[in-house]
Amino acid sequence: MTDDNLSPDIGLPTSADKPALEQPPLLPSHSWRDEFASLLKLGIPMGLAQLVQFSINTVDVLMIGRLGPEALAAASLGLVIYYATWLAGFGPMMAVTPLVSRTLGADPGNTRDARISVRMGLWAIALSFPVMFLVYFFATDIALALGQPEELARRAGPYVLALSPGLPFALGVFMLRNFLAAIDRTRVPLVIIVITTLLNALFNWLLIYGHWGFPQWELVGAGIASSLCHIIGFFLLVAYINWDKRGREFDLFANLLRPHWARLGAIARLGLPISVTFGFEVMLFNVAVFLMGLIGINEVAAYQVALNVAAIAFMMPLGLSMAGCVRVGLAAGAGHQEGVRKAAGASIAVCVAAIMIVALPVLLFPQGIAGLYLNADDPSNTAVIALVASFLPIAAAFMLFDGIQVAASQALRGLKDVNLPMVITGVSYWIVGFPVAFGFGLYTAVGAVGIWWGLLSGLACASVLLGGRLLYLLVHPEKQPS
Repeated sequence: MTDDNLSPDIGLPTSADKPALEQPPLLPSHSWRDEFASLLKLGIPMGLAQLVQFSINTVDVLMIGRLGPEALAAASLGLVIYYATWLAGFGPMMAVTPLVSRTLGADPGNTRDARISVRMGLWAIALSFPVMFLVYFFATDIALALGQPEELARRAGPYVLALSPGLPFALGVFMLRNFLAAIDRTRVPLVIIVITTLLNALFNWLLIYGHWGFPQWELVGAGIASSLCHIIGFFLLVAYINWDKRGREFDLFANLLRPHWARLGAIARLGLPISVTFGFEVMLFNVAVFLMGLIGINEVAAYQVALNVAAIAFMMPLGLSMAGCVRVGLAAGAGHQEGVRKAAGASIAVCVAAIMIVALPVLLFPQGIAGLYLNADDPSNTAVIALVASFLPIAAAFMLFDGIQVAASQALRGLKDVNLPMVITGVSYWIVGFPVAFGFGLYTAVGAVGIWWGLLSGLACASVLLGGRLLYLLVHPEKQPS
């Protein structure tokens, strides 16, 4: 039987020709203790991997920051354009997780159905990349059209173009890591991410500053280094999946060029709302860069530092919440509603706890944290450091809401509930958050700090509404998508 003999209905996976399992699946838990243990077993390596992978860009920011505030501001502007387009591939990549976990929850031996979901997820990334690259090619023109300072736009464009070759591989790394989590393989992916991050620091050192006879390419060198590391990380994961005993059972890359249009359509139907949902949130934070640019270059540089701190805090909860998505999907696929409730509740609890571990020192030591990014002894950095110190306490305050909203959002994705959450995030970030950021930031005396108050209000609204939606579906399981 070939892959094309699979039923196109993603809700009714076939069970033909199932291989013997190496070990029992990650079944839904019957007690809270077991659920927390299962979630942490998956979530801690995923969270650490997410944190370390994100640090590829953090390393870029730290090392670019040594070139001065203008280079840091240009990198910030470039990353806004890069991630705005990255969202086009994010939804399909995330859509694969609930499809695979629900399939294996219903039938742990159905490796063929899981394989098709991953394969068509890779197709979705490949098909979307040419459009994304076209945007990157015109990054300088886009930045200028949005009213950004010319000196920043001219430096940001080449940086974005250097980042672009690594984009499909970065998305592929994300997808393969989530697939491996669904089959209880999280430790080796963490090691691979650590290796690629260390390589990124080395490549940055060589290509940003021109050590050991390499050219001093500054921002472009940082972009090339990141792209190389994403490519290396992807192929290391491919090699691991083909080496691991449980991974080989899926024969994941067999018939890689064979389409399965029904599954690609299912990924698109799930992925588009996920992309838009995530886009509503990310674009608010990215548009804030442009609002800062209308105030001044120092404000842009300070915003990038504070946003990087907030993003670091977000990475561990994001990884934990992705584990929660897997756990919810497994329980939903098995028809275990008590398991769904425990997985969702445990996910919210651990995500809030994880993010608050970072929030407290950010709240208490903003000046010291700012000094990690910029040389406090350089007089040209004094104004930027002061701005960072004023932003960080607000960033610490919204971390609580960030932990709640990401856990609730991922749990809803595990239930394949993606349409109403898309509307909720649109209202929260653009009907509530953006007007507050725009009005307070540009038309009141609080200035740049007011933009952060807008971000806080959007996250608070999202956490309440998404949490309410999740609670409703947990209380009324008959309303959950099939």
